[in-house]
Amino acid sequence: MATDFEMLKEKARDVRIDIIRQVHAAASGHPGGSLSAADLVTYLFFQEMNIDPADPDRKIRDRFVLSKGHAAPALYAVLAERGFFPKEELLNLRKIGSMLQGHPDKKKVPGVDMSTGSLGQGISAAVGMALADKIDGTGSRVYALLGDGEIQEGLVWEAAMSAAHYKLDNLTAIVDWNGLQIDGPNDEVMKVTPIDEKFAAFGWDVQMIDGHDLEQIEAALQKARTVEGKPQVIVAKTVKGKGVSFMENEAGWHGKAPNDEQAKQAVEELGGTW
Repeated sequence: MATDFEMLKEKARDVRIDIIRQVHAAASGHPGGSLSAADLVTYLFFQEMNIDPADPDRKIRDRFVLSKGHAAPALYAVLAERGFFPKEELLNLRKIGSMLQGHPDKKKVPGVDMSTGSLGQGISAAVGMALADKIDGTGSRVYALLGDGEIQEGLVWEAAMSAAHYKLDNLTAIVDWNGLQIDGPNDEVMKVTPIDEKFAAFGWDVQMIDGHDLEQIEAALQKARTVEGKPQVIVAKTVKGKGVSFMENEAGWHGKAPNDEQAKQAVEELGGTW
């Protein structure tokens, strides 16, 4: 069946609107890197992964690990859009007693496969999940989304080494390469490029794509499924704050909530109604 890219574009737009609404309601959070990842998580949850919102904990399923856990608004938005919990819950982000805390909690949120937040630990857990699936012979796949600033962590490269050693061809990592982190450009804080050559040196199959082009995302994920004997990484070039004019390519929006006027403008730019 042909992929309905128009539907996916609409869902990605709705995910971005939900991100803004969440962070505004919480008066805190991380909009920039959530917006940059919206197209990637939309494709994964609506097209790629074998999952069931009605039975989120079934044993035989694909798993997703948000290794850049601060981008929780993107994950929460896509889970709500996919039907794992009511969208009304999104406005409780970061509130006392809410299941939607600042970083994902697998014990509280349906559809969250790993609690994350400490950078580097998510991809490490994903390696363990993929290894377990290999041993159990489930045929399931594991997907992990990393931030580009996150790959400054040494733990990421220990995980990369392990994944290649155990030939985890059921593991696909995606690097959300928006070029910015909380303190500014990656290359000024701690240079991460060339990302592709580094993963290749660790024994991974590597692809580089436009992380906002759904057709490129599809082609890359389809190719990843054909790779045998090694893990795959998709280095996705993205724009921090994608879709909101005053947030795009601005490091200051890494971890800052919009005020009422800014949130209204952002939602309207994305095609929503405030």
